[in-house]
Formats: sequence, structure tokens, C-alpha cells
Amino acid sequence: MLARIVKMVETAQGAKLPVQAMVDKVTAWFVPAVLIAAAITFLIWLLIGPTPAFSFALVNAVAVLIIACPCAMGLATPTSIMVGTGRAAETGVLFRNGEALQTLRDTAIVAFDKTGTLTEGRPQVTEALPADGFSSDDVLALAAAVEAGSEHPLAEAVLGSAADKKLAVSKAEGFEAQPGFGVKATVDGCIVAVGARRFMEALSADTKALDLVAEDLAAKARSLLFVAVDGRLAGVIGVADPVKPSAKAAIAALHDAGLKTAMISGDNRKTAEAIARDVGIDTVIADVLPDGKVDALTVLRAEHGAIAFAGDGINDAPALAAADTGIAIGTGTDIAIETADVVLMSGALTGVVNAIQLSRAVMRNIAQNLFWAFAYNAVLIPVAAGILYPVNGTLLSPMLAAAAMGLSSVFVLSNALRLKRFSPLS
Repeated sequence: MLARIVKMVETAQGAKLPVQAMVDKVTAWFVPAVLIAAAITFLIWLLIGPTPAFSFALVNAVAVLIIACPCAMGLATPTSIMVGTGRAAETGVLFRNGEALQTLRDTAIVAFDKTGTLTEGRPQVTEALPADGFSSDDVLALAAAVEAGSEHPLAEAVLGSAADKKLAVSKAEGFEAQPGFGVKATVDGCIVAVGARRFMEALSADTKALDLVAEDLAAKARSLLFVAVDGRLAGVIGVADPVKPSAKAAIAALHDAGLKTAMISGDNRKTAEAIARDVGIDTVIADVLPDGKVDALTVLRAEHGAIAFAGDGINDAPALAAADTGIAIGTGTDIAIETADVVLMSGALTGVVNAIQLSRAVMRNIAQNLFWAFAYNAVLIPVAAGILYPVNGTLLSPMLAAAAMGLSSVFVLSNALRLKRFSPLS
């Protein structure tokens, strides 16, 4: 883990932002332009300058070359990146590539996965409500038998609840998972299916008997697991996954920063909307299959602009890659971390706010550095060439030009170091 952190920071600090490409192009023209300006300065002073003309011409041409040394331009971007990514790492935000520093600045909307990102990712069974002919323990035991073959967080909740109640759980055979729908297997000679309402619909299992109960559970932000035996509804299980303590503060901070927020969830709409209301999220896209998150991002991008997506699971990897900036929760899966542009070392969502605010601070710092570097040259090159000599006899000696050139680099470095004072949202 430590080696991975070091590698991420080194990669980000050595990266070139898109803005650096613009600076490189300007510098490519700037250097020959300065050489030409120095040559013109030398010729003008040589031809029309006072005696000794050659000495004046040589000194002023050298002053132009020294004052225009593009050190500050070359330092403007990499120093800000170096300090900014270092400070980010200190606050638990790892930029896996330098480009994310620039793309995050332009983010208009942040979309979140629900389970494990907005919520703790440690769901617990709160209710097991049976249909006619079944008991609560029957529903939970049947669900646990099937979910024993699943790695889904909801499966762990069901198994944990069955274990707590010391229920006798039969061994299932022929386990089959359908991503985004549910799981099924044969238990004691019966085909038992556990999953979302859409899974029941696909199996032609009528859920009307428990629809009102299910809606009440969804309104309480419960994730719903319907259980069917041989195509007949056996019951519904309500699973609660507590919202992270940092979620509400993070969403509020994003709104204060002028950003929109969205939640993309495979849960039913009522459950998703209940959680969204709790934390203050603007837009909810629910009942999304794992491969539908990318399409949801496309819709949000078309409506709002550049989008960042925060997720933690294997099924979030395509969305993390498709977003303008992918933000992985460091407590999540390796594939999510490897796909993302930014990694939050803790599960706290305040890291999303810190990453965006740091991105804005770094890009603002780079703009200040570049402005100083270019403004300094625009003002002092004519002075070094002797434009003030006819007015008040002022000339800039090469020694003073060297001091001014050095001070410009010191200014750029000092300005970049101000990023170390960045205060994260805790």
C-alpha cells in the first residue's frame, strides 16, 4: 500500500497538465523571439546609440537575453503541481495522474454510487416480512441458503442475520447470479430466487401481496430483497445500510462550491430518493443495472457539463473510466482504484470536496504564476532594451537584469508554496 501511494504521488508530480502544453508552445516561440529582440537591440544601439556605441549595444543586448530567461515560465506549472499533489497526499487525496488536477477544476456535477460510497457498505437486515404460507424465519433461511454463494454486501447482511438468529440454513445447489437482478439456486428441491423486484417480474412471480409493505420499507431507505419459491412470492427482506456521517457535510460543501450532485443506484426509486433526501442530493437515477451507469453519466454530462463520478465497487469501474474524472474510495476494490483518476485514502466523502477545492487552488496558482512570468517579461524586456533611455537616461545593467530574473523565479516558487497552506474539509 505504501509503495502504491508513493508511485501514485510520483506519477502525478511528474505529469504534464494540458495547460503545460500551451506553455510549451508559447515558450517555443518566445525563445527565438527574444533572440531576435536582442539582435535588433544590438543593431539599433550600434547604429544610432551614443559613443561608445558597441559597448552600449553589447550591454543592452545581453541585458535583454538575461531578463528574458524563461525560468519562471518553465517553473510556473510543475512547481504548483508538485506542491499541490504533495499537499493532497497529506490530506488523504491521491491524484493518480496530473490531468485530473485540471479536469476536476472544470467539474459541473458530481455523481455518486450509493452502496459503499454514500453509505457505509455494511448493510444489516432490519425486517423479514413473509407472504401467506411462510414465516419470517422461513424467508430469511431460504434467502440465506441462496445468498451463501454470493459476494454481494446484501448477501453478507442476510447471512449475518440468519446466523444471529441461529437458523438452520440448507445447502443450495446450482447457484446462479444475474448481475443487477438477483440470485437463484435449488434449496431442498425447490428453486429459490432472491433479488430485486425486476427479478421477480422476470420470473413471473407476483409481488402484489407485499407491494404496500415493500413501499413502506423503501420509504424508510431500506434496500429490498424479494424471495420467491418455485415462482411464488415467499416474502420480502428489508436491508438498511447507514449513510456515512461525512455524506451530508460533503454534499452541502459541493453545493456551496456551485456544483450539482447526483446519485446513481441499482436500488428501487423510493429507497434511492429516501437516501438522497437525507443527504441533500439533487438528482436521483435509480433502478440502474451495472452496465447502465455509463449511460446515466452520459445523460448527466449532456445536461450539466463535465462530470466526476465517485464509486468503490467492481461494477463502478466502467463509470469511473467513463467520467471526466473518476474518484475511487480507497476502502473499495482494487479494480475501482486502478481505474480511477483520484483515490481517496479514507472512506470519508469530504475527500471529494478536498480534491475539487485543491484542483481549483492549483489551477488558480498556475494561472497566477503564468501571469507573473509573462507580465514580468512584457514589462522589463523593453526596459532592458533601453526604451526609457531617451526619456530619462535609464538603462538596465545585466547585473540588475540577472537579479530581476532570479527574483521572478523566487516569486513563482514562493507562490506555489502557498498551496501548502490549503485547509481541507474535515
